[in-house]
This record gives sequence, structure tokens and C-alpha cells, in this order.
Amino acid sequence: MPAMNLPTQCRLCPRQCGANRAAGEMGQCSAGDKLLVARAALHHWEEPCLSGPPEAETGSGTVFFTGCPLKCCYCQNYSISQEGLGKEIDTDRLTAIFLELQEKGARNLNLVTATQWLPWVLPALRTARQQGLQIPVVYNTGGYERAGTVRALDGAVDIWLADYKYADAGLAEELSHASDYRDICENAIRQMLLQTGAPQYDSEGYLKRGVIIRHLVLPGHAEDSLNVVFRMKALQEETGVPFLTSLMCQFTPFYHAADHGLGRRVTSYEYRKVVDAAVAAGLTDGYMQQKSSAREEYTPPFDFEGV
Repeated sequence: MPAMNLPTQCRLCPRQCGANRAAGEMGQCSAGDKLLVARAALHHWEEPCLSGPPEAETGSGTVFFTGCPLKCCYCQNYSISQEGLGKEIDTDRLTAIFLELQEKGARNLNLVTATQWLPWVLPALRTARQQGLQIPVVYNTGGYERAGTVRALDGAVDIWLADYKYADAGLAEELSHASDYRDICENAIRQMLLQTGAPQYDSEGYLKRGVIIRHLVLPGHAEDSLNVVFRMKALQEETGVPFLTSLMCQFTPFYHAADHGLGRRVTSYEYRKVVDAAVAAGLTDGYMQQKSSAREEYTPPFDFEGV
């Protein structure tokens, strides 16, 4: 069943492709008039303030949506982000999924790449809250978001889990077909910080409000990562709002990565260089990864569990 108020000229994401989704036309994100979800389950491999320690029986209640405004050539979730894998559901089922994850012990509701599905997601969140949803809502995004869309989510989202992928326009264009990525991402993160304020935790140390900015170090592009660190620090100084930094070395050459010079993993030297820069910049509140994180098995199976 289509959602109510589907756009006839879609402008939800920065692509602003103008697709008539009410008539079933697909946008550049590959979303049309039918909601597609690939997985809804407890996830144990997000940042510890979201998932808890690895031995925890609970986790982050993660909903993986089909499609994506970005087209990253190395996406580890390419089967759902670019190949269209997903199961059709309606708003009522999405509402039930949110509540089921809470009942399973999820510490938060983690919406992965949800922007193209907001005509379904927002009504489902409203209804779920009316029916007892109390856990924080995490908006898990590649960072390529319109500031206006972020503003529209004020009050619906408690925690922003946002990537800052690139500083260089040429690199963003080659790897994600998004030469405007840096400016779009910074405008969005700026709005996220102003909406949420400084990180807040519950009595057990789980994040209940705030912003986490992730950056995945790419092989051969440590210099761009250093520029990202510099610009993240500038955003913190400009807004005066602290955030958590998550520097990741888990890059694995999935999909078409090798065709773009990304056919290997990140070296310890490359990653340490970026971590040292973040520490020198004072971005010490957050997380870094062990090299063992670069493993295929950390990508969940998209087998429609929980959908």
C-alpha cells in the first residue's frame, strides 16, 4: 500500500531529482511508491553507547531500508542500497516492527538510510510513540542530507549517527557521484548539532541524545581523512556543540571498490595517522576501531529477518 502524501516531485534528499513517486516513478535513490525493508533485528556492532558491549544480550534495534541517495562504489550493503533487495511492507507493519524491536530489548531504534522513506517512517514513528515506543530514535545516515530535511525531523530523532565521508569534491564525485558532498554534509551536521546539543546518557551509559560523526578511512586517501578531521573540528568550534567522533578502519573492498583503486584494506599506518590527527585536534570523545573490524562477517545478512 502506498504511503499518504507521496511526493509528485521528490525533493527529500540532496539529489532533488523530482521523481513522481506518487505515480510509482523511482527516484535516483531507487525508491518509488512501495516501502521496502531488508532487515529489522538487534545489532551488536554499532558504537558501544548504542549497542552496548559485545557480550550484551540486547543491542541497537536496527531497521535497514532499501535504496540510498548516495551511490558509493564500495558500499558494504550494496545489495540493498543499490540492487533493490527488500520486502514490501506498509506503515502499519513498520509501526509494529518498531514496537517489536523495543519488546526484544533494543536500547534504541536505529533507522538506517531512511530519508527516501519518510512518508512512511514519520507516521509510523508517531503511531508507535502513541502505542508505547519510548526508546531513543537513531537516524543512521551517510551524511548526504538536506538541512531542511534534518529540521523537519526535529522532535522525531534523538540521536544522529552521521557519516562525514569526504572533504575533496573530486573524490566524492568518483566514489559516490556527489561532488557537492562536503557542503551538503556540513550543513546537515551543523543543523543536527544545533537540534540535539551535547551528548546525554542514561544511567547505564547508553546515549539518549546527541550526535555521533563517523568517518571511514579509505585506503590511499589518508590525506583526505586528515582534511575531514580538520573540518570536523571547525564545525565543533563554530557551533560550540560537542559530539562523539567515530573513526573507522573497517573498510573492506566490496562491490566495485577495486575498480576505483580501493582493492585493499587500510594499513595500520594510514589509520594511525588519522587517529593521531584527531587526538591532536582535541576530538578525543568517541571511538576508534581495532584492525580486526575489517571483516566481511560484520555485514549482516539481508534475509528479511524481523520484516
